[in-house]
Amino acid sequence: MSNAPHPDLLVKTETLIEALPYLQRYAGKTFVVKYGGHAMGDPELARDFAEDIVLLKAVGINPVVVHGGGPQIGAMLKRLEIKSEFIDGLRVTDAATAEVAEMVLSGAINKELVAWINAAGGKAVGISGKDANLVTATKVTRTKRDPDSLIEQVVDLGFVGEPETIDRTVIDVLTAANIVPVIAPVGVGADGHTYNINADTMAGAIAAAIGAARLFLLTDVAGVLGKDGVLLTDLTPPMIETLVADGTISGGMIPKIETCVGAVQGGVDAAVILDGRIPHAMLLEIFTRAGVGTLVHA
Repeated sequence: MSNAPHPDLLVKTETLIEALPYLQRYAGKTFVVKYGGHAMGDPELARDFAEDIVLLKAVGINPVVVHGGGPQIGAMLKRLEIKSEFIDGLRVTDAATAEVAEMVLSGAINKELVAWINAAGGKAVGISGKDANLVTATKVTRTKRDPDSLIEQVVDLGFVGEPETIDRTVIDVLTAANIVPVIAPVGVGADGHTYNINADTMAGAIAAAIGAARLFLLTDVAGVLGKDGVLLTDLTPPMIETLVADGTISGGMIPKIETCVGAVQGGVDAAVILDGRIPHAMLLEIFTRAGVGTLVHA
């Protein structure tokens, strides 16, 4: 009878050995993770994500989670028969829509994600950008060219904001207490109004403000694809400019890649666009040589 270890055990051992230098490199570092898209509606993927967050905390990495919730907001607005529209990918948010958005983001979604992480053995606390003045927001406006007159007009998006200042105090307090902050993308303006903030934008701003080692944007696509459909795994801002100019990067990927570039230019070591539909995609990206997403760095 052979005393050789089972091949599966050898594979697991090799995986741990491959992960070792990354474990050493990232111990004590902070990762900001934007969680949303398809994975939010899939209990199995949500469970995988929660396990990944707990594992990161267990090996000495400090994860900070920022979540989205666009589809859930849309579903609630439909249920309440409140009409809404989008301009340049941003939901026009009147007072009624803003109230629903905050209810869904800071309520059901936030607490569900907290519960998943706690069930996986971690300690998570749900907050929004309004808590402890974490995020002060300014109103977002967009310009739109009239097709007939070609005159540009300012479009009022209502209570849609973008981060102006970040007060990291509450994040530092929770992290020091071994607690994972789970942040809803809602902020308050100097005018006292509540503003709905794009989750990618909010995650990027927080990552830069706290000096995160990594920003992860979990999406519904593999990452940035070349014209041949092959994943582009390593990009810099100059390369990205070229890819946007020639149309390789287009549509909804542009704001995501702009968020990554902004975070890197703001001091984040690297940002990664990652397919949240892949089980444990974040761990594969962090702890393997090949990775599975598009990494943006200076």
